[in-house]
Amino acid sequence: MSDKTYHITIVGGGITGLTAAFYLQKEIEEKGLPIQFQLLEENGRLGGKIQTWRHEGFVIEQGPDSFLERKTSAAQLATDLGLAQELVRNSTGQAYIWHNERLIPIPEGAVMGVPTKLMPFVTTDLISWSGKIRAAADLILPASSGDGDISVGEFFRRRLGDEVIENLIQPLLSGVYSGDIDNLSLLASFPQFAQMEKQHRSLILAMKKSRPQAKVQGKPKGIFLTLKNGLESLVEGVEKELPASAIRKNTGVKELLKQESGKYTLVMKDGERMETDAVLFTVPHAVAEPLLRPYTSVPSLPQAKPHMVATISMAFPESAVDLGLEGTGFIVPRNAGAKITACTWAHRKWPHTTPAGAALLRCFVGKAKEQSFMELTDEEVMELALRDLHKTMTIRQKPDFYRVTRLQNAIPYVVGHQAWARDVSEKVASSLPGVMLAGASYNGVGVPDCIDQGKKAVPHLLETVQRLRK
Repeated sequence: MSDKTYHITIVGGGITGLTAAFYLQKEIEEKGLPIQFQLLEENGRLGGKIQTWRHEGFVIEQGPDSFLERKTSAAQLATDLGLAQELVRNSTGQAYIWHNERLIPIPEGAVMGVPTKLMPFVTTDLISWSGKIRAAADLILPASSGDGDISVGEFFRRRLGDEVIENLIQPLLSGVYSGDIDNLSLLASFPQFAQMEKQHRSLILAMKKSRPQAKVQGKPKGIFLTLKNGLESLVEGVEKELPASAIRKNTGVKELLKQESGKYTLVMKDGERMETDAVLFTVPHAVAEPLLRPYTSVPSLPQAKPHMVATISMAFPESAVDLGLEGTGFIVPRNAGAKITACTWAHRKWPHTTPAGAALLRCFVGKAKEQSFMELTDEEVMELALRDLHKTMTIRQKPDFYRVTRLQNAIPYVVGHQAWARDVSEKVASSLPGVMLAGASYNGVGVPDCIDQGKKAVPHLLETVQRLRK
């Protein structure tokens, strides 16, 4: 067995690449492996879409603000970084849906919009009587006989009808995957729903059986976690644990060259060349595809037309904001006529983010077919959000300060995404052994999904090196 030193390169410094680097470093240290690695990031900062603005005592997320506790990899990464004591759970409270310029409570027992309790659904003003009767047809409709992928919209329309989709399910699911649910892949985004239908036939009955039956005393426990100083604490924690020599910022890759020896040469945008034994690309597929194209016919990411989304975080004195309701925020159906798509009352949902006596409102803008906000200045986006908010609450002044963050939305996964991802993985493995792809373009867009992909890539990278050592 060779005693030479081998080299692994991770391209992309978002949470996927950082996770891979962190767990790869742990394996190298614990097992004394003769491996060096470098993480290359084209921008001047790490973390990708994870970015926390800490300002005047506020902790304001400019990208994702939390992760589901049941997806355990994110909390595990925090624990492995020594940050377990920094984990914070969301405060629970009533959430609402904008309906006829009023905020209507989301019916109790609605799981991702699917009703599981009779009376709250019967009495809600969100759905007409004809819509409620149509939704009840789910109890008698047969299960689908096919196994192929369909859109989330098609699936739920067949089970529950148009009105429940538009007024309840669409705004709830769009909070997870921004975009058009009539293009969104069921199998890639919400495979549990397809599985429930197969097992129980009725989606309502399946959801009802999956809900915890025991009554919990007091206020229900929040299902989301973040960190006291923001999600960027994860990014900073990983960077602190990695050798400084292993991280190279402001370093973009222009070309991937496959050598006859089985090694690879990465050509940087400044002309520098780096030889490596294995490569993990964690950049968006649109960035990776041109680098792979000379060696394999990797298809472009199938998707609806990409669109921009924006968050607008606004800070006020608490006395200047009268929400009028108890709760943590609201979501907006796409047919409601509003420009914003959701608003989180962050000082209630995440009290740690806001100093005493202050209020923090975080609004979201950007629909797949409505991109006019892109022509507006940040101040005009803020004014747009305030115009909508004034329809449902009292705000007595302009914010003390605000921050608008615009992000390219390269998601959602469209119908057929899973088959596409398998095809890409197989083609790359066949044509470019030692090259791997991971990240939000492939097998999940949430923070835990990306962490899972980065962590799972490590043993495959080590297997590549192990083959070379023999």
